[in-house]
Amino acid sequence: MDNEFSEQEIETGRVLFAGPCDFMLGVVSMETLPPPVMPEVAFAGRSNVGKSSLLNAITGRKALARTSNTPGRTRELNFFNLNDRLRLVDLPGYGYAKASKKEVAGWNRLIRDYLKGRVTLRRVCLLIDSRHGLKDLDIEIMKMLDVAAVPYQIVLTKTDKIKPTELEKLKAKTAEKIARRPAAFPFIAATSSEKGFGLPELRAGLAQLAE
Repeated sequence: MDNEFSEQEIETGRVLFAGPCDFMLGVVSMETLPPPVMPEVAFAGRSNVGKSSLLNAITGRKALARTSNTPGRTRELNFFNLNDRLRLVDLPGYGYAKASKKEVAGWNRLIRDYLKGRVTLRRVCLLIDSRHGLKDLDIEIMKMLDVAAVPYQIVLTKTDKIKPTELEKLKAKTAEKIARRPAAFPFIAATSSEKGFGLPELRAGLAQLAE
C-alpha cells in the first residue's frame, strides 16, 4: 500500500532529519536505559539488513551509525538524539549465528524487553532485505509486537538491488501478509540507502511522531 505525503510533510521531515543528531549512549541492560522523556523510533531487523546504513542515510550522515559487512556489529541498543524532538534507537540485529549462544540469547532478550516495555516507543521500523522478503524470524518479531500492541512499519531495504517489477510484487505480497496484523502500519516503505529511494517519505512519516 502506498501513502501520499504532501510537499509540506516531506519538507517537515527533511528539516527535522537535517537537524542535529547526536549519539547519546549504548545500552546493554534495561537498567541503563535513558529516561523516557521523548518519543522513540526503533530500527529492528535481521543481521546485515542495512540498519546502520539506513540510519546514516535518513539523517544525511556518513558515520552516525557504524556500518560493517560483518553481521552482528551492533551489540547494544544505540540511542541517538534527533534535534531534542525524537530519539532513534538502533537495535542489535537478530538471527546472527556466529556469536556465542549465550551472547545471542542476551541480545535477543534485551531487544524483546525493550520492545515490549518502553512507554515512549512510538514505532518500530522493521527492516526487511528486499532480496529475501519476510522470514520466520521477522514473523516472530511481528507476532510479539502485535501482542505487545507496539506499532510497527515494514521498511524494505536495498531496493536498488532488485528489478522494479520484483519490488512491486514484493510490496503486494508483504501488504497481504501484514493486512490482518493489529499493530502493523499499512504503509510499506521501499528504500535504498545507496540511491536515496523512499527516504523523503520515510522521514515524513517518522517526523509525524516527533513532539
